[in-house]
Amino acid sequence: MSAEPTLTHIDRDGRPAMVDVSAKAATAREATARCRVTFPAAVAAQLRASGLRSKKGAVIDTAIVAGTMAVKRTHELIPFCHPLPIDGCRIAIDWDGERSLAIDCAVRTVHRTGVEMEALTGATVAALTVYDMCKALSHAIVLGPARLLGKRGGKRDFGRSGFDGDATAAAAQSRRRTSKPAAAAAPVAAQPAAGERAARRPAASQTSAAGSAATKPVRARRRGSA
Repeated sequence: MSAEPTLTHIDRDGRPAMVDVSAKAATAREATARCRVTFPAAVAAQLRASGLRSKKGAVIDTAIVAGTMAVKRTHELIPFCHPLPIDGCRIAIDWDGERSLAIDCAVRTVHRTGVEMEALTGATVAALTVYDMCKALSHAIVLGPARLLGKRGGKRDFGRSGFDGDATAAAAQSRRRTSKPAAAAAPVAAQPAAGERAARRPAASQTSAAGSAATKPVRARRRGSA
């Protein structure tokens, strides 16, 4: 039977403490996290129409830069995170439904501890940046939930990693296929009202009758000239 999980950032006296990882071997570690940003319907439509650009500039590009910077400085934001060499960072942002953006952040390192916090920090700071870029349009933008999608390395694996078979890009492509706005219906030609159709039929018969009457004298003259 496995031991019951315990909090690792609290020492025997109940005081907060950084975990000592000096005895561990450096191994390959990676993790992927996701944070969502949900807009009011009118704001989402406006952002789609503008190609996700606001008065401050390109929303997606700015969020990717901010998220990458946050990954590298996670240890300055979260007290007991170890400073880690970041060997790889990938952030993918795409529509997930009509009103929401999904922000995936995948991080990789070779070290004695994992990069779950770096992935979560990158995804959430990117989401905060999207809010900052778009808050002039609405303050009803909702961030979250933020969650860990997966990790590799360490004592146990969990979920899926964004570096496994380029899963982050595949997920973004899948969301893109399922979140396209519905195509507009083809315009239908206006049909005449019943009264208009009824009015048109007698006119056609009168024209036909007039035409036949006009041809009769011609036939009579031809018979007379013979």
